[in-house]
Amino acid sequence: MHCPFCRADDTKVIDSRLVADGDAVRRRRECQACGERYTTFETAELVMPRLIKRDGSRVPFDDAKLKTSLTKALEKRPVSVDQIETALTHIKTRLRATGEREIPSLQVGEEVMRELRALDPVAYVRFASVYRDFQDVSEFTEEIRKLVKET
Repeated sequence: MHCPFCRADDTKVIDSRLVADGDAVRRRRECQACGERYTTFETAELVMPRLIKRDGSRVPFDDAKLKTSLTKALEKRPVSVDQIETALTHIKTRLRATGEREIPSLQVGEEVMRELRALDPVAYVRFASVYRDFQDVSEFTEEIRKLVKET
């Protein structure tokens, strides 16, 4: 790894720690040439399946879009950033575990709803109302009735 300060390629790892529930390694490095210290993160690069949209088109999986959707549903709810990151990790792990190279985008939505149901019922209903395109109050009522019945 090149030093970000002087571009020398002689750096030394002075500390390593697991982060993100063991899914990443944080390394503290020191440049042997200039003496500057900096931090790097190492994660496994795993390929996510491509998504098959409702119209049949195929698009690459978009981490940012998934995070945005989850964050919008959880806006102003008592859920920590760590809980959101854990939920994102769970969703991506289950999608990778299918072993498929392509999956329907609907499957991603169902995984998001599964995580939201466990995290926060209000956020779950928010997301479900948009995802399932609720047209009237009766659909909200029915979804809430199902949610209450499960708990």
